[in-house]
Amino acid sequence: MTQATSDALLERLMTLHPKVIDLTLDRMWRVLAALDHPETRIPPVIHIAGTNGKGSTLAMIRAGLEGAGLSVHAYTSPHLARFHERIRVAGQLIDEQALSRTLDTCLRANGPDPITYFEITTAAAFQAFSEVPADYTLLEVGLGGRLDATNVIDAPALCVITPVDLDHQQFLGDTIEAIAGEKAGIIKPRVPVVIGPQKDAALEVIERRASGLSAPILAYGQHWHVTTERERLIFQDETGLLDLPLPALAGPHQIQNAGIAIAALRALGRGDPDAAMTNATWPARMQRLRHGPLTQANPGAEIWLDGGHNPHAARAISATLGILPDRPTHMICGMLNTKDVAGYMAPLAPHATQLIAVSIPGQAATLAAEATARAARAVGMSATTALDVETALARITETDPNARVLICGSLYLAGEILKTNG
Repeated sequence: MTQATSDALLERLMTLHPKVIDLTLDRMWRVLAALDHPETRIPPVIHIAGTNGKGSTLAMIRAGLEGAGLSVHAYTSPHLARFHERIRVAGQLIDEQALSRTLDTCLRANGPDPITYFEITTAAAFQAFSEVPADYTLLEVGLGGRLDATNVIDAPALCVITPVDLDHQQFLGDTIEAIAGEKAGIIKPRVPVVIGPQKDAALEVIERRASGLSAPILAYGQHWHVTTERERLIFQDETGLLDLPLPALAGPHQIQNAGIAIAALRALGRGDPDAAMTNATWPARMQRLRHGPLTQANPGAEIWLDGGHNPHAARAISATLGILPDRPTHMICGMLNTKDVAGYMAPLAPHATQLIAVSIPGQAATLAAEATARAARAVGMSATTALDVETALARITETDPNARVLICGSLYLAGEILKTNG
């Protein structure tokens, strides 16, 4: 019998629960028990939660560990172009045969019982990791922390909480304190926790949780500091000072993510901080597109891609645009109807010569292009709509062949661009 492809199996997994998101760990514990608890047989875990910066921080930690010759599993979400991006086994994206086999194993173990797509694919990641030796496992929280499907590791080696801000309020609560409480749910008894820069209200919640569990705290501004000086990154903690290259990932906000990553490596006592700065890659985070059909069709344009979708991400994008050489900036934006569109647009308005809104292909929850344009006009942008990104880009470069163009607003839109642009 021919093994089903991963795409066919993933389509079946989408049908196992009526909701995309249903936060509880009950179903996760059930399927893991049916699989004989693969989560107990994976290498030491570094568990990463937060609103923004999780993926970039994970990428830098991974680069630092691998730069020291260590082998690393990594689980991230969502994917951009292919599901395989979510599961990296001993440094390599999971191959099609292994993914299909693992998904089939999990599907059979679950049987007909309800389970969400994220839950069963997380179980698949644990199963894949349990079968291949490595030195560490990096786990990125999908949503929140306390009830996230990744939060089934009893004793990780380290917990990391990146900056917390408002996002996914319909699931996590509508205050910083409530959301911080959900993120802090990954903290485990006596397990060190690296805490990135936080608003005071979030920091208080996180520190209270850590103290209650006797978890050693390594907090930005208290136990470690990071800054830049003469085009170098300067990190300092209680064990000394590091003078490092600036991160390969673009944007001023990556300085704080780099600090979190270095603090994590120092807490582990493993890894190469220089490699963490120079070797990390993370698509669709202020990524300059230099190859592919979009750049070939618009050779004079400077095209950037970013998948950030909340006000915190927009502030980071704004800061990055603020340090780029002066050049008219045109934005092509598509967003989901579950996001704070006005909050996202406001920090970007000062940088935008114009915004062209598009709908996101294949997404039922896409915000209509005209609604996105209205939100942009409400914060003072000049905004129109286009059928798709290619049309919008052609319209921009017809009048300004050397334009700077930022394609932004959603990871789903970014994924479509990476798929079509090769």
